[in-house]
Amino acid sequence: MTMKDWQSELESLSAVEAARRLLGCELERELDGHKVRVRIVETEAYDQTDAASHSFNGQTPRTDVMFGHAGHLYVYFTYGMHYCCNVVVGEPGYGAAALLRAVEPIENEAIMQRRRQKSGTELSNGPAKLCQALDIDKRMNGHDLSQSPLQLIMRPTLAQADIVVTQRIGISREKERLWRFYIRGNSYVSKK
Repeated sequence: MTMKDWQSELESLSAVEAARRLLGCELERELDGHKVRVRIVETEAYDQTDAASHSFNGQTPRTDVMFGHAGHLYVYFTYGMHYCCNVVVGEPGYGAAALLRAVEPIENEAIMQRRRQKSGTELSNGPAKLCQALDIDKRMNGHDLSQSPLQLIMRPTLAQADIVVTQRIGISREKERLWRFYIRGNSYVSKK
């Protein structure tokens, strides 16, 4: 699948569909002169119809990227100390994204360990943890995920039986929506 193909695919999907679709896909990050690869194992969907979403109150300077082109990274700062990242999805003008909640290291895990001073599942089993491990911060807001130094690599769609669907976590509004998805049995999932 070419970059253009997967960007078109993400543009055609709702936030919920895209959050499911991204499971099993990979990110490739250039760090310290090496390529670090991780598998996306947990996501959450957010869109402008959802009071828990940053796009709920419309387009603002903070949320511009969320209303932009699919396949770009929306990065935000939370709790005054952590970055979280989302893959923008849907058509331009509609505020939707899939939060990356957890990733599993595939290649050059030691580079991530140096950045986090952690190992095992603690390395990247949460949205802020994965951003720290992959050096994702506000400078990457709006980054096109078809380009270096951070690229999205689409993989085949996972079978429904391999995906757990549950309520989102860490939010206070719209908690009842079943918009959190993770790979069944994966040890890097933030909370089972």
